[in-house]
Amino acid sequence: MSASAAKVGKKELNSNHDGGDETSEKEQQEAIEHIDEVQNEIDRLNEQASEEILKVEQKYNKLRQPFFQKRSELIAKIPNFWVTTFVNHPQVSALLGEEDEEALHYLTRVEVTEFEDIKSGYRIDFYFDENMYFENKVLSKEIHLNESGDPTSKSTEIKWKPGKDLTSRSSQTPSKAGKKRQHEEPESFFTWFTDHSDSGADELGEVIKDDIWPNPLQYYLVPDMEDEEGEDEEEDEEGLDDIDEEGEDDGEEEEDDDVQDDDGEDD
Repeated sequence: MSASAAKVGKKELNSNHDGGDETSEKEQQEAIEHIDEVQNEIDRLNEQASEEILKVEQKYNKLRQPFFQKRSELIAKIPNFWVTTFVNHPQVSALLGEEDEEALHYLTRVEVTEFEDIKSGYRIDFYFDENMYFENKVLSKEIHLNESGDPTSKSTEIKWKPGKDLTSRSSQTPSKAGKKRQHEEPESFFTWFTDHSDSGADELGEVIKDDIWPNPLQYYLVPDMEDEEGEDEEEDEEGLDDIDEEGEDDGEEEEDDDVQDDDGEDD
């Protein structure tokens, strides 16, 4: 079909469909232009909403800071809080070998800081006591987002002590937790600080920022909750055993009574 025929067919269709002529096409074009104008208004409101949401997030980030600080002070009173939290987290624990866990026993504080405008990225700081693995007191990693949203990262260079570079070892002996998980990772947890190959897929950083940091206590307490459940199950089993024993005792007493009755009848 030629272009002119197609145009005529379209006119005829419009004419048959809604009783119009070329005016209906003009009306449709005007409608499309109005839709575009309305859509522009919707987009403008969406941009305005994003800006206001960002302001609200910035406001509440500042309001949360004193509470994060107070929480860090309280956590400092609990030995091995952070290593326990990481070991109990299913995604992070999968990255931990035995020596990683040993090194993380010296971890005293974790801080997550979102940059002022939030959209531009965040920084995670790990504070360590003096330890046998590296000289650093603080290890940090930053994720930066440029105007186009492309991420880049940078981190502290780890100053390993002689023979203690965990990132240079091809494999690690799985930890106790690793045996429980039946999973062994060839890379060290600390390779996260040196890996800048794909900042957009920094799953560990996102997990720490969005899952662990908002409420680390829920992961620290996981074993206690499991222990309590185990104790309840043991108590229930003990209760059932007591009932069974009582039932057996009652049965034995009934048998003794039957024997006595039979003896009486014989007499």
